[in-house]
Amino acid sequence: MKIFQRPPLNDVDADGVLAEARKLIGRKIEQPARRAFLQRSLTMGGLSLLTGCSISDNEGVEAALTTISRFNDHVQGWIFDPNQLAPTYPESMITRPFPFNAYYAESEVLQIDEESYRLELNGMIADKRAWKLSELRAMQQHDQVTRHICVEGWSAIGKWGGVRFADFLRRVGADTSAKYIGFKCSDDYYTSIDMPTALHPQTLLALTYDGQPLPPKYGFPMKLRMPTKLGYKNPKHIKAIFVTNTYPGGYWEDQGYNWFGGS
Repeated sequence: MKIFQRPPLNDVDADGVLAEARKLIGRKIEQPARRAFLQRSLTMGGLSLLTGCSISDNEGVEAALTTISRFNDHVQGWIFDPNQLAPTYPESMITRPFPFNAYYAESEVLQIDEESYRLELNGMIADKRAWKLSELRAMQQHDQVTRHICVEGWSAIGKWGGVRFADFLRRVGADTSAKYIGFKCSDDYYTSIDMPTALHPQTLLALTYDGQPLPPKYGFPMKLRMPTKLGYKNPKHIKAIFVTNTYPGGYWEDQGYNWFGGS
């Protein structure tokens, strides 16, 4: 298994990005405002960017925000520590009931047949054979009680169990020097993450919730659970995983959400 090396930050020019933002907006940003602007854009991944909401009809402003978002992705990736663990909690602190959240109503949740389910693998992976759910359950399982943080402003604590994603990637011979891992879901959702987050010890292919098989409303047959990422980066109903060096985007990311999405 190859060791991921954190990329240098010298390809990210903060002053250059801000200069481009000034040009696009069409007005000068004074030095004190510049510092405040940077601080706001780096807090929680840039809250105005994470919401995906348009703050202006001015194309120049939107382009400037996109530029800052790209810069923000670089910075978050650079400062991310793949060995630092997110907080864990006692089971007494689990939020009950744990909230349902998706881009559709709970009444529209998919019912996926376990017997016919197969996890597809593509891209920079040595062993691309499809996996049955029973095979994933046969691997070593890990439980964690962590906080889910939603970009909408709420959070909840839950207990997820499953296979460490790093163990699975090692098992299938994934090229861990690649930049991205993408996910396609049965509910037509899709997203992608960076390789250091994929290899983080708390990143799980979650198969259970609160000690029981993962309920459909929480993503049966599996979801990716990452306490180091905001909720929209945690895909449910995963049907395919691929490893690539080509930027894959995501359902919300393609609509303006911050791509790195760190919590």
